[in-house]
Amino acid sequence: MVVTLQVSDDEQGRWTVLRVSGELDLVTSPVLRQRVHDVVADGRHRLVLDLSQVRFCDSSGVGVLVAARRLLRSCQGGLRLILPAQGAVEGSHVNRVLGALGVRRLFDVHPDLPSAVDEESRPLPA
Repeated sequence: MVVTLQVSDDEQGRWTVLRVSGELDLVTSPVLRQRVHDVVADGRHRLVLDLSQVRFCDSSGVGVLVAARRLLRSCQGGLRLILPAQGAVEGSHVNRVLGALGVRRLFDVHPDLPSAVDEESRPLPA
Protein backbone atom coordinates (compact mmCIF):
# COMPACT_ATOMS: atom_id res chain seq x y z
CA MET A 1 0.00 0.00 0.00
CA VAL A 2 1.31 3.42 -0.96
CA VAL A 3 1.15 6.20 1.63
CA THR A 4 -0.27 9.24 -0.14
CA LEU A 5 0.53 11.86 2.49
CA GLN A 6 3.56 14.13 2.71
CA VAL A 7 4.42 16.30 5.70
CA SER A 8 7.21 18.86 5.73
CA ASP A 9 8.09 21.25 8.54
CA ASP A 10 9.40 24.77 8.86
CA GLU A 11 9.82 27.40 11.56
CA GLN A 12 8.10 30.78 11.17
CA GLY A 13 8.94 32.95 14.14
CA ARG A 14 7.44 31.34 17.24
CA TRP A 15 5.37 28.92 15.16
CA THR A 16 6.22 25.48 13.81
CA VAL A 17 4.53 24.91 10.45
CA LEU A 18 3.67 21.45 9.20
CA ARG A 19 2.74 21.52 5.51
CA VAL A 20 0.49 18.58 4.75
CA SER A 21 -0.35 17.39 1.24
CA GLY A 22 -2.16 14.40 -0.17
CA GLU A 23 -4.88 12.34 1.47
CA LEU A 24 -5.53 12.29 5.21
CA ASP A 25 -7.32 9.02 5.90
CA LEU A 26 -7.26 5.84 8.00
CA VAL A 27 -3.98 4.69 6.44
CA THR A 28 -2.11 8.00 6.42
CA SER A 29 -3.41 9.83 9.50
CA PRO A 30 -0.95 8.07 11.87
CA VAL A 31 1.87 9.84 9.96
CA LEU A 32 0.46 13.26 10.85
CA ARG A 33 -0.39 12.18 14.40
CA GLN A 34 3.24 11.13 14.94
CA ARG A 35 4.63 14.35 13.45
CA VAL A 36 2.44 16.43 15.79
CA HIS A 37 3.61 14.38 18.78
CA ASP A 38 7.24 14.77 17.69
CA VAL A 39 6.83 18.56 17.48
CA VAL A 40 5.35 18.72 20.98
CA ALA A 41 7.99 16.34 22.37
CA ASP A 42 10.63 18.74 21.01
CA GLY A 43 9.09 21.49 23.17
CA ARG A 44 7.38 23.34 20.34
CA HIS A 45 3.84 24.16 21.44
CA ARG A 46 2.70 26.65 18.79
CA LEU A 47 1.73 24.72 15.68
CA VAL A 48 0.31 25.67 12.30
CA LEU A 49 -1.05 22.87 10.14
CA ASP A 50 -1.12 23.97 6.51
CA LEU A 51 -3.89 21.80 5.06
CA SER A 52 -4.32 23.77 1.85
CA GLN A 53 -2.93 20.88 -0.22
CA VAL A 54 -4.95 18.10 1.41
CA ARG A 55 -7.23 16.65 -1.27
CA PHE A 56 -9.18 14.24 0.94
CA CYS A 57 -9.88 13.91 4.66
CA ASP A 58 -12.00 11.26 6.37
CA SER A 59 -13.06 10.89 10.00
CA SER A 60 -9.64 9.47 10.93
CA GLY A 61 -8.01 12.66 9.71
CA VAL A 62 -10.52 14.78 11.63
CA GLY A 63 -9.72 12.70 14.71
CA VAL A 64 -6.04 13.58 14.35
CA LEU A 65 -6.89 17.29 14.11
CA VAL A 66 -9.10 17.15 17.21
CA ALA A 67 -6.44 15.18 19.12
CA ALA A 68 -3.76 17.71 18.07
CA ARG A 69 -5.93 20.53 19.36
CA ARG A 70 -6.43 18.74 22.68
CA LEU A 71 -2.71 17.94 23.01
CA LEU A 72 -1.59 21.50 22.34
CA ARG A 73 -4.19 22.97 24.66
CA SER A 74 -3.03 20.60 27.42
CA CYS A 75 0.45 22.14 27.27
CA GLN A 76 -0.84 25.73 27.00
CA GLY A 77 0.10 25.85 23.32
CA GLY A 78 -1.79 26.86 20.24
CA LEU A 79 -2.98 25.26 17.02
CA ARG A 80 -3.90 27.09 13.83
CA LEU A 81 -5.08 25.57 10.57
CA ILE A 82 -4.53 26.97 7.10
CA LEU A 83 -7.46 26.25 4.80
CA PRO A 84 -8.22 28.07 1.57
CA ALA A 85 -11.01 30.61 1.55
CA GLN A 86 -14.49 29.28 0.91
CA GLY A 87 -15.07 28.61 -2.74
CA ALA A 88 -11.46 27.72 -3.45
CA VAL A 89 -11.23 24.48 -5.38
CA GLU A 90 -7.90 23.10 -4.16
CA GLY A 91 -7.93 21.94 -0.55
CA SER A 92 -11.46 23.04 0.29
CA HIS A 93 -12.46 19.44 1.05
CA VAL A 94 -11.12 19.63 4.63
CA ASN A 95 -13.10 22.79 5.31
CA ARG A 96 -16.31 21.10 4.09
CA VAL A 97 -15.66 17.97 6.15
CA LEU A 98 -15.00 19.95 9.35
CA GLY A 99 -18.16 21.98 8.74
CA ALA A 100 -20.30 18.92 8.00
CA LEU A 101 -19.15 17.24 11.21
CA GLY A 102 -19.80 20.38 13.25
CA VAL A 103 -16.23 20.72 14.48
CA ARG A 104 -15.03 23.61 12.27
CA ARG A 105 -15.79 26.06 15.09
CA LEU A 106 -13.22 24.33 17.33
CA PHE A 107 -10.30 25.48 15.20
CA ASP A 108 -8.58 28.78 14.49
CA VAL A 109 -8.63 28.75 10.70
CA HIS A 110 -6.58 31.15 8.60
CA PRO A 111 -6.54 31.66 4.82
CA ASP A 112 -2.75 31.66 4.40
CA LEU A 113 0.60 31.37 6.17
CA PRO A 114 1.21 35.09 6.84
CA SER A 115 -2.15 35.33 8.60
CA ALA A 116 -1.59 32.11 10.56
CA VAL A 117 1.76 33.19 12.02
CA ASP A 118 0.72 36.81 12.69
CA GLU A 119 0.12 37.21 16.42
CA GLU A 120 -2.44 39.97 15.80
CA SER A 121 -4.43 38.16 13.13
CA ARG A 122 -7.95 36.93 13.77
CA PRO A 123 -9.15 33.54 12.53
CA LEU A 124 -11.77 33.24 9.81
CA PRO A 125 -15.34 32.96 11.10
CA ALA A 126 -16.70 29.41 11.38
